[in-house]
Amino acid sequence: MSYQNILTERIDKIGVITLNRPEKLNAMSYELACELDTELTKIENDESIGAVILTGAGPRAFSAGGDIHQMAKSSAEELAARTEVRSRANWHIATFAKPIIGAINGLAYGAGAQLSSMLDIRIGCELTEFRFLAARYGRVNSSWSLPLIVGMPKAKELLYTGRAVKADEAERIGLLNGVVRSTELRVAAIEMARLISENDSRMVQGIKRLLHEDIGMDWRGRFDNEQNARKSRLKSNHPREGFKDFLNRKGIRG
Repeated sequence: MSYQNILTERIDKIGVITLNRPEKLNAMSYELACELDTELTKIENDESIGAVILTGAGPRAFSAGGDIHQMAKSSAEELAARTEVRSRANWHIATFAKPIIGAINGLAYGAGAQLSSMLDIRIGCELTEFRFLAARYGRVNSSWSLPLIVGMPKAKELLYTGRAVKADEAERIGLLNGVVRSTELRVAAIEMARLISENDSRMVQGIKRLLHEDIGMDWRGRFDNEQNARKSRLKSNHPREGFKDFLNRKGIRG
């Protein structure tokens, strides 16, 4: 399928999606959001892909926010309809079955910051900068996602103020999992995705589902949720299969 607003690539068991509107700092237009949702659906149904990398085109931005010009030209009816579609697409990203790694290559403002907060893992560089700007423009987003990453007090600060968060602070508060040089960002993201995709995909996706299901549960509830999953959808392989490489290296036969 040919896209106008994203680029797609396959590297072994990794799917790479690039937001591709560099002349607009990869602003999140309605069309871009729809194409991203379509490609993620394809990847979700492709058993050969174990992990996804999401990044932005160009040297300046992951995504500098929503497409304000498009929104300003839209009627109230168009905005309402598109908002409903975007809401479904956002929930799809947040609950996507496979791990998504954000290679945050520059500015992540507004809708770009919101998008980053829905990803599983974020790797940044010296160019990375976040701003959660909804309140500044009379809007609201990320109240459900950001506290899970940085905690409630810091989420309140970032959502109330809309101030800039540079890479070093973002790593310190957990908004970034790591920071590398911009020239090394793609390699670092691919290496992370490769480590994930080499594992048992059923278990990786099962762990992600468990972590999401556990949100809001008490400690015992999380324990029970894992035990129940181990008895049903996440039954372990026999040790002869799970530790096959180890047993072969030791010359042990089952």
